[in-house]
Amino acid sequence: MESYLLDWANLLLRWVHVITAIAWIGASFYFVFLDSSLTPPEGDELKRQGATGELWAVHGGGFYHPVKFAVQPPKLPARLHWFYWESYSTWLTGFALFSVSYLWNARAYLIDKSLVDWSPAAAIAVALAFLVVFWLLYDGVCRLFGRHKNGDLIIGVLVAGLVCVASWLACQWFAGRAAFLLVGAMMGTAMSANVLFWIIPGQRQVIASIKAGQPVDPVHGQRGKQRSVHNTYFTLPVLFAMLSNHYSFTWSHPQNWLVLVLMMLAGAAIRQFFVLRHGYALGRNRHPLPYALAGVVVIVGAIVWMKPVAPDLIAAGAGNTWAGGTKGYQQVQNVLQQRCYQCHGAQMQMKNVRLDSPQLVRQHAQAIYQQVVVLRMMPMNNATGITEAERQLLKQWFEAGAPTP
Repeated sequence: MESYLLDWANLLLRWVHVITAIAWIGASFYFVFLDSSLTPPEGDELKRQGATGELWAVHGGGFYHPVKFAVQPPKLPARLHWFYWESYSTWLTGFALFSVSYLWNARAYLIDKSLVDWSPAAAIAVALAFLVVFWLLYDGVCRLFGRHKNGDLIIGVLVAGLVCVASWLACQWFAGRAAFLLVGAMMGTAMSANVLFWIIPGQRQVIASIKAGQPVDPVHGQRGKQRSVHNTYFTLPVLFAMLSNHYSFTWSHPQNWLVLVLMMLAGAAIRQFFVLRHGYALGRNRHPLPYALAGVVVIVGAIVWMKPVAPDLIAAGAGNTWAGGTKGYQQVQNVLQQRCYQCHGAQMQMKNVRLDSPQLVRQHAQAIYQQVVVLRMMPMNNATGITEAERQLLKQWFEAGAPTP
C-alpha cells in the first residue's frame, strides 16, 4: 500500500511541478525577450514620463504595447501584477517530489554503496547541504563582485567553477541518477532563492520608496536584473539535469560528472544565442550564431565520445549466451534469482512486481527488457552487481520471444 500511495504522490507532484515550471520558465523567457527587444520610445508623452523602452507586438488577434520604466513609473498603478508564485510553487513542488522520490527511500535511490557506504540520514543531510551551500557560495560571489567593473565575467567564471566542483562531488558521493537530479535541484534552489531574497525584496523596496515620496535607488533594479539574467542562463542546464534521470546512458557513464558539465555548458551556450538574437535584430550586438554552434558542437562531441562499446561476451563468460529451451531459461532464472529476487521475490514485491515464477517472468518480460537492458535502470544503482554478460543474456532471451517452461 505504501508503494502505491508513493506512486500517486510522485505522479501528482511531478504533474504540478511541470505545470508550475512551465509558467515560471515561460515568464522568464518572455521578459528576457522583452528586455532584448525594447526600442527607445518614439512618442513625446512616453519620453516625458521617463519611459526607457517600448515594444509593439501582435498575438492572439490583438495588438500589445508594453512600455518599460527602468527606475519608476510616473504614477504607481492601483493594480500591479507580481511574478513570484511561479518560482515559489516550482521550488516547493520540486522539493516535495525530490523528497518523495529520493529522500524517502534514500537507501535505494540516493546511496550507491560502491561510492560511499553511509547511512540514509547522512546521505540526506549531505544532499540537503548541497542546496544550501551552493546558494551561500553563489550569493557570496555575486555580493563580492556584483558591482565590479568586470563583475559579470568574474561571476560567470566563478559560478561555472562552482557548478563543475559540485557536479564532480555529487557524482563521487551519490548514485549517478540522484547526483544529476541533485545538481539540478541545487541550481534550481539558487534560482528560486534569487527571486525570494533579491528580486522581489528589491521590487518591494522600490514601491515603498515611491509611496513614501522618496527617491528610488536604482541599485535595486540593477541587482534584480542581474539575478534574473543568471536565472535565465541556469534554465537549460537545470532542465537537462532534471530530464536526464530518464536516460541512464548519461548518469551511468564512468565519467558521468563530465557528461553533466558538458551538457550544461552546451545548454548555457545555446541559451546565450537566444538571449542575444533579439538584440542582433536591432543592431545592438554581433550575430550570436557562434554560441549556438558551440553548444551543438559540444553536444555532438559528447554523443561521439559516449558511443557505447559492445561488451566482450567471450571475456565476460560465453557460457551465459542464450542457448534456448529449458537450459536457456535456467540461465535467465539464475540471473533473476541473484540480481532481482531481493526486491521482486517472495519476501518483497517493489512496484507490485514479482519475478520468482516462470509465469510471472513471462508476464513482466517486456518490463524486464526495458528496465534492465534498454534503460539499464535496474537493478537500482546496480546494487546487486549485474554484469554486462547477464544483461546481454536477458536481451537475447527477450528477442527470442521470452520463452518460459
